[in-house]
Amino acid sequence: MLTFLLAFALVPMILPVLVKQWGSRTFLIAAVVPSLAFVHTALQGPAVLRGDIPFETYAWIPDLGVELSMHMDTLGWVMALIVTGVGALVLIYCRWYFAGKTEGLALFSSVLLAFAGAMYGLVLTDDIVVLVMLWEVTSVLSYLLIGFYHRRGASRRAALQALLVTTLGGLVMLIGVVMLVVLYDTTSIRAMLEAGPMFEGGEAFALDAALVMLLVGAISKSAIFPFHFWLPGAMAAPTPVSAYLHAAAMVKAGIYLIARFAPGFAEVEPWRPIVIGLGLFTMLLGGLQALRESDLKRILAFGTVSQLGMLTVVLGYGERTTALAGLALLIGHALFKSALFLVVGVIDRQLNTRDIGELSRVGRQAPTLAVFSIIAVASMAGLAPTVGFVAKEATLTAFLDGGADPMSIVPLVGILLGSALTAAYGIRFVWGAFWTKRDAAGQQLPTTEWPDPPIGFMVAPVVLSGLTLVAGVASPLLDIGIAGYADTAPEAEGAKAYHLALWHGWEPALFLSLGSIAVGALVFWLTQRTRWTSRILPFTANDVYNGALRGVARLSVWTTSLTQRGSLPFYVGTIFVVFIAAEATALLASTEWKIAFEAWHHPAQLIVAPIMILAGFVAVRARKRYTGVVLVSVTGLGMVLLFATSGAPDLALTQILVETVTLIAFALVLRRIPARLGDHNASVLPVLRAILGIGVGVTMAAIALIATGARVAQPISDRFADLAYEIGHGKNVVNVTLVDLRGWDTMGELSVLILAATGVASLVFVTHRSDTLAQRVRSLPTGAARFRRPLVETAEGPRPRGAASGSTRQAWLIGGQKVRPENRSLMLEVIVRVLFHTIIVVSLYLLFAGHNLPGGGFAGGLVAGMALVMRYVAGGRYELGAAAPTDAGRLLGAGMLIAVGTALVPLLFFADPLTSTFWEANLPLLGHVEFVTSTLFDVGVYLVVIGLVLDVLRSLGAEVDRQTQDQQERVNA
Repeated sequence: MLTFLLAFALVPMILPVLVKQWGSRTFLIAAVVPSLAFVHTALQGPAVLRGDIPFETYAWIPDLGVELSMHMDTLGWVMALIVTGVGALVLIYCRWYFAGKTEGLALFSSVLLAFAGAMYGLVLTDDIVVLVMLWEVTSVLSYLLIGFYHRRGASRRAALQALLVTTLGGLVMLIGVVMLVVLYDTTSIRAMLEAGPMFEGGEAFALDAALVMLLVGAISKSAIFPFHFWLPGAMAAPTPVSAYLHAAAMVKAGIYLIARFAPGFAEVEPWRPIVIGLGLFTMLLGGLQALRESDLKRILAFGTVSQLGMLTVVLGYGERTTALAGLALLIGHALFKSALFLVVGVIDRQLNTRDIGELSRVGRQAPTLAVFSIIAVASMAGLAPTVGFVAKEATLTAFLDGGADPMSIVPLVGILLGSALTAAYGIRFVWGAFWTKRDAAGQQLPTTEWPDPPIGFMVAPVVLSGLTLVAGVASPLLDIGIAGYADTAPEAEGAKAYHLALWHGWEPALFLSLGSIAVGALVFWLTQRTRWTSRILPFTANDVYNGALRGVARLSVWTTSLTQRGSLPFYVGTIFVVFIAAEATALLASTEWKIAFEAWHHPAQLIVAPIMILAGFVAVRARKRYTGVVLVSVTGLGMVLLFATSGAPDLALTQILVETVTLIAFALVLRRIPARLGDHNASVLPVLRAILGIGVGVTMAAIALIATGARVAQPISDRFADLAYEIGHGKNVVNVTLVDLRGWDTMGELSVLILAATGVASLVFVTHRSDTLAQRVRSLPTGAARFRRPLVETAEGPRPRGAASGSTRQAWLIGGQKVRPENRSLMLEVIVRVLFHTIIVVSLYLLFAGHNLPGGGFAGGLVAGMALVMRYVAGGRYELGAAAPTDAGRLLGAGMLIAVGTALVPLLFFADPLTSTFWEANLPLLGHVEFVTSTLFDVGVYLVVIGLVLDVLRSLGAEVDRQTQDQQERVNA
């Protein structure tokens, strides 16, 4: 089972490549995976029936007790057969549905197969946390599938609506799952069901609340009122998506969850009122709405809403007979509703319409399609000898023999009314799709021309519809197959043992069933005579949804206008006020303060600290921006000495590099703002700012002092020196900690760096993030003399004035030729040309030596970044393009990819992520050499840091230069 789950995850990755070569035939290849999974699941049937439950597990997150555990009991077995069997048929159907089309198929085929895998894992997992994860995966994948026609506004809105509704329900369900895990101290669903509702008092109330939240997730996923409106809107998706997601898979996830927990928790007080009340209301509401629709697909959509309500009532009731009937209903619904959706797809593909007003006498021209559609509708309405009849009769019998529960009459009446509506819109579907139509004057409408579809296009709907007959005739075997699930639910008091069969004699349930069909036929006749199209209520749930979105939008606008005032001092001041209030409250709330304070550790600190403090005071009084930035840097450089004298050379090296790069970034930004503070916007409320600054300083100082004595346990960092060598195979504790012991923290920091670089670039670049500096540098001559000469246009392109044609003498810096003579320094160009490659070599040395000596990827990347800074300062933006002829985003992406790859590769060897290993050997000349795999992670850090510096130089440097030049040219023009 875990093998198939892995196949469902990996195969979708190769489908886009196959689509380019095979087109829609790729769906036949994709169908192989669910087909094999279906065969494997079917072969597990004998073991499941005899109670030998297949179970596989893999400890995924041991510290949290989360496991990839697959448990195939009867319910999971049935659901897995539906998910894989219908999924395989739908993928085969897609081969003809998308014939001749290529746009979007690569993504669609991959997402549809991945969705099948997510559902396969969801119905088989025994870990409730993994279930929640897969639950949200299906929401995201369904969003992509529903929004397949992304150029249509209706498709985008429908996809977003489905995502918002199901994700909101999933978040509520997550809270309930967390509560259940805490209450039962396990993530195993089996363990929870075995324990049952065993709590009292406050814990019993917590269990009730957790189950209600669980039901919120289930009813939102299965489109139960008040979340029913998203499913009809999702009909904007391609028909195969509707047939699979909205008939056999996604909407069944909520029903599955209800069916999974009902046997153990249906007796809990809030359970039955919720499932019966909302289920019955949804059943009637969906059935009535289906009678108003003229689009075949929307008739089925609202019919699906109605029958999901029925499934919620029957499977959620939590007794043996209802469980037996409910699982039979679920099987029948998956077969006949997916068949009907696929029939609509054939009609739509052949005729380019689904409007029943435009279809006439189609049944005479497509008898096979009409016959199997009528069989599927018969099963939906509950006519013998289909599985729908067997399940419907079992359902009515279950509530007729409700034992001692007087409330069983409520679901009985509701289901009879819903069954009548089901028969009515089922007849409407057959009439609308295949019958002869007449106009208002009673004249026959012209016959709709029907082009015969390919035989392969008919396979899936014919097979699914035919199976409803097979399952009905073989209902005793079906009873044997699903009785294992029914036996997990308690028998109703006073109820008789019941088994599925095609004929139980002339019993009350049979007459009630026939009566509901007769009433349904009458309802259809009345709606046709009255042409009923009016609404029951003046508004719909969709109107409420849209109103809620508008309310959220208005609230966000009001909140933004209140808080986002365009004033940086206001934002910073708000953050500082909240910081002071929160920390001061926490500090004053406790009197158990222990301050471990030492005045100094090294005599040099007595000299450095006063200088840093004095620089801080002077920076506050500085009137020029650059002066303030330099004075602030004094405090940073003072930290370099503090680190160096405290035995932290790595931190000292990193600090001085960071401080230098930061100063350069500030200098680049300061070029575009007034030199003096207050020239553009004067500083206001200086006293208030001073008070706030002092408050922040005092608060931070208090936190630092109190934190020194707050530790109550021995820190693990005391063992880092040993762990760095034992686990990370390195002597540099700081570097090994970053790339091995605390590698996940570094992964998060890399993500932050990439986001920061992307954010800066997106604010500066107007149209796109990349630039063309490298391409523009290629047109510059390389034969310029080694002295300052302005470029002049010649027949051979731009050349330095006075340079002979064909000269082979090289310029010190190519980009320097584009710098204005008065801004160009030949000495600086020579120094940069000589030192650049040396600095790059030093950066590489720091990268590879950092595992045992001061350095590492971060420090090495900063040194390489400083080399790029030198090239930019000496030769301008074109020289930067020559020094780094690639986009910064590629370096950032490559670095992150290497880091993530280093983290994931150990999983292939059944080890934890970021687990490192090492090799050692004695090589000629080099001697003893060791290589640790975490060095590759450090290479990723190295590339990310270089990409960050390059992005800053490209955006705040080169792009600002270009914008300034363009502005000056416009002024001069």
